[in-house]
Amino acid sequence: MSGRARLTLCSAAATLTASCALLPLVDPATWILQAAFLLAVQSGVGAAARRVPLARPLTVAAQALVTLMLLTLLFAREHALLGLIPGPEAFRHFGDLFQAGADDVGRYAIPAPLSDGIRLMMVGGVLVIGLAVDTLAVTFRNAAPAGLPLLALYSVAAGLSDGASDWVWFLVAAAGYLMLLLAEGRERLSQWGRVFAGAPRTPGGQPGPVAPVRTGRRIGMAALGVALVVPLLPLPAIQGGLLAGAGAGVGAGTGGGGTISAVNPLVSLRDSLNVDEDRKVLTLSTNATDLSDMYLRIVSLDDFDGTTWKPSKRHIVTVPDRFPTPTGLGPDIKRAEITTRISAADGYAQDWLPMPYPPSSVEIKGNWRYEPVGMTLVGDHGQNTSGKTYQVKSLDLQPTAAQLAAAPQAPGSIRNDYTKVPDSLPKVVARQAREITAGATSAYDKAVALQDYFAVTGGFEYDTDVEVGTGRDAIARFLRDKQGFCVHFSFAMAAMARTLGIPARVAVGFAPGSPQADGSVAVSLKDAHAWPELYFEGVGWTRFEPTPTRGTTPTYTVQDTPGETTPDLPQSSRSADAAPSAAPSASTSCSAQDKKLEGCGAALPLDQAEQSDQGTPWYEIAGWILLGAAALTLPLLPMLWRLRRRSVRLASAQHAGAGTGAGDASGRPGSGDTDGPEARDAGSAIRLDTPSQEAAEAAVAHVLAVWRELIDTAWDYGIEPDEALTPRRAAARIVRIGELDETVGRSVHRVAGAVEQVLFAPRPRAEAGLSDDVRQVRAALRARVSWSTRVRAVLAPRSAVRALWDLSDRWAAVKASWTSRAAHLAALLRRPSGQQSG
Repeated sequence: MSGRARLTLCSAAATLTASCALLPLVDPATWILQAAFLLAVQSGVGAAARRVPLARPLTVAAQALVTLMLLTLLFAREHALLGLIPGPEAFRHFGDLFQAGADDVGRYAIPAPLSDGIRLMMVGGVLVIGLAVDTLAVTFRNAAPAGLPLLALYSVAAGLSDGASDWVWFLVAAAGYLMLLLAEGRERLSQWGRVFAGAPRTPGGQPGPVAPVRTGRRIGMAALGVALVVPLLPLPAIQGGLLAGAGAGVGAGTGGGGTISAVNPLVSLRDSLNVDEDRKVLTLSTNATDLSDMYLRIVSLDDFDGTTWKPSKRHIVTVPDRFPTPTGLGPDIKRAEITTRISAADGYAQDWLPMPYPPSSVEIKGNWRYEPVGMTLVGDHGQNTSGKTYQVKSLDLQPTAAQLAAAPQAPGSIRNDYTKVPDSLPKVVARQAREITAGATSAYDKAVALQDYFAVTGGFEYDTDVEVGTGRDAIARFLRDKQGFCVHFSFAMAAMARTLGIPARVAVGFAPGSPQADGSVAVSLKDAHAWPELYFEGVGWTRFEPTPTRGTTPTYTVQDTPGETTPDLPQSSRSADAAPSAAPSASTSCSAQDKKLEGCGAALPLDQAEQSDQGTPWYEIAGWILLGAAALTLPLLPMLWRLRRRSVRLASAQHAGAGTGAGDASGRPGSGDTDGPEARDAGSAIRLDTPSQEAAEAAVAHVLAVWRELIDTAWDYGIEPDEALTPRRAAARIVRIGELDETVGRSVHRVAGAVEQVLFAPRPRAEAGLSDDVRQVRAALRARVSWSTRVRAVLAPRSAVRALWDLSDRWAAVKASWTSRAAHLAALLRRPSGQQSG
């Protein structure tokens, strides 16, 4: 194996070993097999391009082009021409996949499911790093800087992992990099001669000289050992860093267990929902008699850090056939079981399953998991609601105000988990909560007082133009300005309830939708909502509605005590028992424009692919036509180039000068034909003392072009040129290997004799009939080979590689020309101003 080939293998191996650090981040780890195969193809293309050889920039370009085509075949073949050539749709699909992968990275815990977006980021990232390593270490022969992209790859994995087995992946990645460095050192030493393995011991027992390669291995192993041992020593540590504090996102485990956690969906998914038009996302049919309380709950946010609410990290299990009784629900509460059938729109891709609360059972197909504490279903390994139809059985609980008022204190486990407020919460929140609930004697009375304050008596206005706010003073600022939307109202009431010792959390989902003529209910984006849930022993988690003009006020929060003058509470912004109306809302605080999904709907991810009926633009059609023409022409370029070159070479003597280059007389694979450097050197060595120097030059060019055509024809049919042979010996070799008969052999030798004549005779002349001789030889060679060789000689001729050599030589000439001009300009600039140029 050559040194360059060994270096290529080591660069691919170093990239692959560094990529192993990503294995713990995703489950399953099958993506590494795809990455390894594509990396091998990428490295093979680079090795082939360097063997041609191509110029370095062309080698990198060839690798990048093949890598793009491979990624297109793997991820976007439905959007590409012939499944391989990317176009605008393919690049748009790549962008969508990358965005989905970025969202999944922020949403899922480790190990994250192997969604298409994450797989593209993994495989594509490995290939990009592999191309950088191969370019630096092999193409430009500098392996040391190749450690930087390898370090970047390893650092990403190390920054996201839990640290339990980081030393293993560091050992693997470092071993790959050391192997690459040793391979480069061996390749450099081989340029000085044979790499020796060290001298044996002398008769006296003294060891001989140690081989440089062995020394490098020992140094590498020692450095690797130091790198592993030093972190274990009690040395001062530097905390923080670029990747410090990377949190987990939503994740779904495998098998019977796993965990799930999430950043706040009200904030993290807000950007994907900034749409200007309302769209229906769910359609449901139910046997419930009262639709005003048909809230569809998605997820509960129970982790409050003082700045925002988010779901806690929870254990998830297989979806049970029958859900357990909700926590805290006693037998005295009136209830009825209802059945609801829900259909999600194709564009509504939600990880959590919208359901009435509390659910009793769910019938749904797909890969879903159950989180027992929140009684929610979450998609596993990329599962979402898009296009799903499912059936939910749930309980319609009807507690009374008296039952809630008489509820005993919540158990200690509930209070400990759901009454926590951080020290960073502004003091004004707790102080104002005590002022609002002054005089209330029970937790229920305090909860109703908080709801009344936000919804009626506090002077708050519903305004979707207010930012969500994530700072520690966000709730205090909302209490001061008294403007916000459902996120602010639910966050503030839940936080205040916790300061009063009432267990509280925030639920995210949909308010009741619009009844349709066929008896179904349509739920759209503007129905997205957030509301607080407070815990009462004997009833469980109970919904409250502090947001004015949104949702419906729970009946159990309206006290019927005689003599009390409880203010009228706001009713639903859209009556559930009335037909949908196209008239604008009469509310001044929440107009139709305000109800655009900028506020409460920030928890709902939506596919924003906009549909247009204006037809395909003309420039896109033209682009596809050009792309299709290029795709059809590209595979035929070697054949077309070869046909053109053959036609020029076999032209008559007076037109022979139109050839584009020549090699030397031996048929050495050079860079051109009749105007190449070899032809010019050969022609300049001839004494042209004929009456017509121009005719002699034409004769030389014609004969050398015919000879090159003969050499390339033999090459196309399997006889590679040998640059060390003279024309006579090269002709004999073609006759022998091609097993040509005596007649055809004389044609080969006649062309070789013409070459010797124009190169060495004092008066060069072109013999007649040389073109016919070459055609006769071509027919004889074609007759003796298999049909596959004939097809390859036409469609993919071996000699077409000369076009790449021409391009490489021209690039080298351009660089040399620019270097010369730059040197000349520098010399002029250094010359004193008074000195004249010669």
